[in-house]
Amino acid sequence: MTDTATTASILARPATPADAGAIAAIYNQGIDDRIATFETRHRSAADIEAWFDGSHPVVVVERNGEIVGFASTSTYRPRDCYAGIAEFSVYVAANARGNGIGRVAMEALFDAAHGAGFWKLVSRIFPENTGSLRLMATLGFREVGTYVRHGKLDGQWRDVVIVEKLLDEG
Repeated sequence: MTDTATTASILARPATPADAGAIAAIYNQGIDDRIATFETRHRSAADIEAWFDGSHPVVVVERNGEIVGFASTSTYRPRDCYAGIAEFSVYVAANARGNGIGRVAMEALFDAAHGAGFWKLVSRIFPENTGSLRLMATLGFREVGTYVRHGKLDGQWRDVVIVEKLLDEG
């Protein structure tokens, strides 16, 4: 018997608008899980296509030719002084979690974001999302603090842990 985790072909690459349907499907799983985002409305491929603004990198990870994860950047704040900071998100398909896909996506995003001129990535993670918090810690993210009662999800207040990583420590 072969171990598919070790024989699978895994590839990270820049995403294109043609990947929007697969990205939406993975993101919608994250919405349904209620552990990764305050969002509750499913996204369509057209919604995801709007992410491709030419300034904010999006990467996908393929396993044996199927998109199983993605990481994306978006505007942190509109003021010019924050132009080099991007918010990020990373999502992995339910059937691919726990296999290093998130790490591959984030490492590819580091390179893409740095190449696009960003010097820092930031995000907010639900404290209950221990897998994501562990991954960010192993990737060198610093926990800045916790926003208490940051937003409501399904009528319940939720806290978020703020994380940041400098892309160029030099």
